[in-house]
Amino acid sequence: MAKLFGTDGIRGIANKDLNALLAFRVGQAAATVLSKDKEGQTIFTIGKDTRISSDMLEAALIAGLCSAGASVMPLGVVPTPAVAYITVASGADAGIVISASHNPFEYNGIKIFNSKGFKLSDELEEQIEEYVLCGEQLPDKRFEEIGRVMEDGSKWVEAYIDHLAGCAEGEIRDLKVVIDCANGAACRTAQQLFSRFQIEYEIIKDHPNGININDCCGSTHMDILSRTVVAGGYDMGIAFDGDADRCLIVDENGNTVDGDLIMGVCGRVMKAQGRLKGDTIVATVMSNLGFHKFARDNGFKVLCAAVGDKNVLDMMLKGGYNLGGEQSGHLIFLDDATTGDGQLAAVKLLSIVSSTGKKVSELVSEIPQYPQVLLNVPIEGGNEKKNLIMKSDKLKNDIESAERALGESGRVLIRPSGTEALIRVMVEASEMTLAELTAQNLSNTIKSLINIANY
Repeated sequence: MAKLFGTDGIRGIANKDLNALLAFRVGQAAATVLSKDKEGQTIFTIGKDTRISSDMLEAALIAGLCSAGASVMPLGVVPTPAVAYITVASGADAGIVISASHNPFEYNGIKIFNSKGFKLSDELEEQIEEYVLCGEQLPDKRFEEIGRVMEDGSKWVEAYIDHLAGCAEGEIRDLKVVIDCANGAACRTAQQLFSRFQIEYEIIKDHPNGININDCCGSTHMDILSRTVVAGGYDMGIAFDGDADRCLIVDENGNTVDGDLIMGVCGRVMKAQGRLKGDTIVATVMSNLGFHKFARDNGFKVLCAAVGDKNVLDMMLKGGYNLGGEQSGHLIFLDDATTGDGQLAAVKLLSIVSSTGKKVSELVSEIPQYPQVLLNVPIEGGNEKKNLIMKSDKLKNDIESAERALGESGRVLIRPSGTEALIRVMVEASEMTLAELTAQNLSNTIKSLINIANY
């Protein structure tokens, strides 16, 4: 099992789990691994979100990359999908993002894209990890082989915004919209993007100070956006997370529209237009049973990958599908992007709302949602402790009992988080009270196991 790379790169508390020395070695190792069998200079793009630790980690990564002979084009604060797009568009060999996505500011992370804009394969991540953890001095360059910091990539950020605007399907006009930037990376691009359309918009949570990213705002905290939409009579609200690879929506009544619902709306339109490849959407095991029913009723399929946008993308690529995503708002439109892109998803949904003239609530009203409860149980002790709990006979027996009680109208999904010190408990049932009770009972089982030495 990987010691550094999780389901979404390297992630941890800045200057505790992820410090400048580690970032320097990751830079050296990435340059060493990705420069193999390449003639000439290896070029990396590098972008970051607005966390206070991002500057520190950026400087360390650039130093490591240059010391190992790679040159670097810094992009500054940009969304994660911008780095993927620019890496491909500029002809760079790889791109690095410094971000912990939806996590609080004290966390940060490092994820790497290859030259085609996809996250690195497990094999390449393992090679980089071996270099980082070997404990030996890593290969570095001398004289003219040392890498350099190139001019900043501002023109490429403009090209990315042009690309997003060009993905609109028809005119986007006559809408009143609130946009929540989560005090994160979308602060760099949202104003320029949404000013391209003939809509009235207000941008909120766009004053990052290093410690307010995702703080009671963005796609993980929808309350302020919901109240703003209702109070101002807006048609909809759009919420991004810290690195803007997620997007969730608020309808005109202040109700949250999750990734399942967005995929359902977009998938039905794409199916009707003959653009939904394989008549299939790739979702995850977290997707609501109601979404599956809607898909069947509208002539397309839903395939379920393991949780994580990387897993969704892998299934999409293997099957030749072009729409996929997660309930949490990672949405992949593979004809237009190589990774989840919150702003792209917003443009796609705005196009549908504008062209149909329907309210968001109307568009999603035909997609049933079964009562679903998600609880997070904090687990200290790393992946080993989480794995021990997951293997407990007590937990397995309680899950089986809960599934029998729910019957065919419900389900249980318990999984260790790949990015946080949590075990996640999800329960669907025919009634909300039953879902809540079942989820709480299973959470209590997990809590009872935390301090037991032997499972």
